Amino acid sequence: MPEAPPTVLTIAGFDPSSGAGITADIKTIAMNGCYGIAAITAMTVQSTLGVRRTVPTDPKLLRDTLDELLRVGKVSAVHIGMLGNADVVSEVAGFLESSHLPNVILDPVFRSSSGAELLDQNGREFLRRSLLPLTDVLTPNVDEAARLTGLEVGNTEQMKLAAQHLHEMGSRAVVVTGGHLNRAVDLLSIRGEDVRIFRADHVDSANTHGTGCAFSTALACQLALGQPLPVAVLLAKAYVLMAIKNSYAVGHGPGPINHTYGISNR
Repeated sequence: MPEAPPTVLTIAGFDPSSGAGITADIKTIAMNGCYGIAAITAMTVQSTLGVRRTVPTDPKLLRDTLDELLRVGKVSAVHIGMLGNADVVSEVAGFLESSHLPNVILDPVFRSSSGAELLDQNGREFLRRSLLPLTDVLTPNVDEAARLTGLEVGNTEQMKLAAQHLHEMGSRAVVVTGGHLNRAVDLLSIRGEDVRIFRADHVDSANTHGTGCAFSTALACQLALGQPLPVAVLLAKAYVLMAIKNSYAVGHGPGPINHTYGISNR
């Protein structure tokens, strides 16, 4: 019998089109050599054309689910995505405080690419105050970094300044992603260490739905597998790049990346 891979827990919303959210996370976790378990924070009505409606999960149901999942066995990393509202944020924060799980990655999902708000104002404030300090790595894109800090974030120097502010807010490590800047660049800042810059060429593809979820989830997997954070960032970026390069149109609107590009379709 083969040895079981590390278990990665994803806490996120449900995207019925499978481009982002829980179902996309499970595909990413499998492709990155780990076993995925999941707790749903919100149901959404959406497709590749955008998000139409969100309904947060009952907070007590979510907490019961999270507590039950710990009975599965050792959890080697946690990925947190869409949370929906302050009550859900509070339950996740309480769970992290009591469980002391390693390698907690927070992707602060505030708004969908189609413009729908995915976390209410009270939820954003509670995330800043109570959840952010409980995580090991924060992975905002430049827009999310700007909303968290109140700063303009549009170039490398501004990304560095935003990361410093996020450290002051409690973040131990920050990866600010800038995949849609003129030159794709990501910045890794670890408190007390030098900043690292990762550059890449843009891929000419309309199928980029779910890149943030895939990056943060792949990063959680690589940390669960024992990779140092800078190496984990490189491997997560490489996974997303290949998933974009091997993507294909699904229905109408911006398509998802191809999370399972390494599996033959035949």
